[in-house]
Amino acid sequence: MKELGNYYIKLRENLHQKDYEDISGLQKLCMETDKVNLKLEIDYKLQLAESKPSNTNEINEFMYYNDSNELIGYIGICDFGGDAIEVHGMVHPEYRRKGVFRRLFSLVKDEWLKRQSPKMELLSDNSSISGLEFIKSTGAKYAYSEHEMYLRDFTKLKIESNKVVLRKATNDDAEEIERIYCKCFDEEYKEENIIMPEDEEKLGIIYYIAEVANRPIGKINLAIGNVGSIYGFGILPEHRGKGYGKETLIRSIEKLKEYNCKDIMIQVESLNINAINLYKSCGFVETSTMDYYEMNK
Repeated sequence: MKELGNYYIKLRENLHQKDYEDISGLQKLCMETDKVNLKLEIDYKLQLAESKPSNTNEINEFMYYNDSNELIGYIGICDFGGDAIEVHGMVHPEYRRKGVFRRLFSLVKDEWLKRQSPKMELLSDNSSISGLEFIKSTGAKYAYSEHEMYLRDFTKLKIESNKVVLRKATNDDAEEIERIYCKCFDEEYKEENIIMPEDEEKLGIIYYIAEVANRPIGKINLAIGNVGSIYGFGILPEHRGKGYGKETLIRSIEKLKEYNCKDIMIQVESLNINAINLYKSCGFVETSTMDYYEMNK
């Protein structure tokens, strides 16, 4: 362990390129040392900062540097809409148990209390003993877990029918996408949650509507990068049990291959057994589990 010495804390609303590089380096070190997964979303955040710079005066990036200008601690806030912000971070292995994370978290908590979001979700890899210990010390309560699954067996990607078409969504589909999402996930429809697909595409996220005979039966989102991610995947209740889910998933994998993604990943709530079995049937395997704990104002 190294002595902490003098330090300074950098706060930002949006990531800059140098911040991104510092955080990426620390992320790589922590993941290699601890053999855990970190869900920091910094690629998305950098793209967002470059394409849609905001000026809300909200602090989302909390960076702790030593006197050698080395990043030794980081916490980031992700706000994807809804009633909760997500918080996740890390500390350099040689600077742990020195109050670095606790100091950053106190600033994060102060920032959350200024916002309208009634909930804060704290994330930790299920295998990170220190991460889970810290979260529990805050008084946060366990909410749910998500498995991260990677496509490993490509031999299972066989389409038994040829009915589903993935149509890239436009801004004209925004309301319909939100309606599909709410029906699929039993959520209340709110206009303020509507997202413009063409704006998201500028950030490398493509929205598709799954259709059969030109009628919507579900939706799916693809994040394009070295690792292609699948999320926001849902089939309308009245169209389940017809094989459309598997065909939609395989069609989305084909899209990610067209974008030359080197790996393909999907996240799923650990209690969603039907979805997990579907993903396994298409060749996905569980690689890590992220636990979510919740604090309320």
